[in-house]
Amino acid sequence: MSDFELVWDSRCGVAESPVWDSAARRLLFCDINGKRINALSVDTGARESWDFPEVVGSFGLCRSGRLVVAQRHHVALFDPRSGVLTDLTPKVPEPPTNRLNDGKVGPDGAFWVGSMDENSPRQKIAALYRVTADGQITKQADGYAVSNGLAWSPDGRIMYHSDSTAGIIEAWDFDPGTGGRANHRILATLTNDDGRPDGAATDMEGNYWSAGPSAGCINCFSPAGKLLRKWPFPVPGPTMPCFAGNALYVTSLREGKSAQVLADFPTLGGLFRARAPAVGAPVSLFADQ
Repeated sequence: MSDFELVWDSRCGVAESPVWDSAARRLLFCDINGKRINALSVDTGARESWDFPEVVGSFGLCRSGRLVVAQRHHVALFDPRSGVLTDLTPKVPEPPTNRLNDGKVGPDGAFWVGSMDENSPRQKIAALYRVTADGQITKQADGYAVSNGLAWSPDGRIMYHSDSTAGIIEAWDFDPGTGGRANHRILATLTNDDGRPDGAATDMEGNYWSAGPSAGCINCFSPAGKLLRKWPFPVPGPTMPCFAGNALYVTSLREGKSAQVLADFPTLGGLFRARAPAVGAPVSLFADQ
């Protein structure tokens, strides 16, 4: 019997970016190509959804109560209370075949977001950006095919990131006051059989939990990159874990799966939950006020 239960049979093409809103006690996640953000009240089971004009690559919580949202080629601010969507940044100077992908608010109060190449095969033409509340978007690194796996250690002093196509998990020493990075290193290199790194989260012990959709698992690494646990997932294609109180939520994908796989696993694209194996690191808020 699986450790995980299905809590929302959302059947998203690509469910991603689960975010724990502890103040409202709700779990939010997006359907990237469905152009939607969903919210689940963990106490009542109540559901809410908001539709967007463009793909939603990822998003984060703001101090103001708004959401900072990665659209296809720019970042916007969305107020769930009023439904108002406001552009924050200009268009990112990316190739037209790229789009913004995984993003997360860092301990510096900035929204970090990477891009990905949608070509097949994917080329190393994507980048990682830092977005501040004044609308400035600055390139921090490049040479990726699929920027992914953003997460920070609980003290905010290590930044993690992955390239799903290359199969690498990397880290930097991080300054939570300035967003500065130093001492780059590669922690792990993974194959399809290992579970190439997708979305990720960290726990209070400093471990890095990485979704491995190619192997249908969640991999847990120590801060030094040692594999501590390979946790089987009940359906192929887990995309990102998220700690939420005493639970761990994981999103999944349907897109690109064969008719046979979809017949065997009809709940692909849903939101799943298990008892949390650890206490999650705190969720940072975008410094928009």
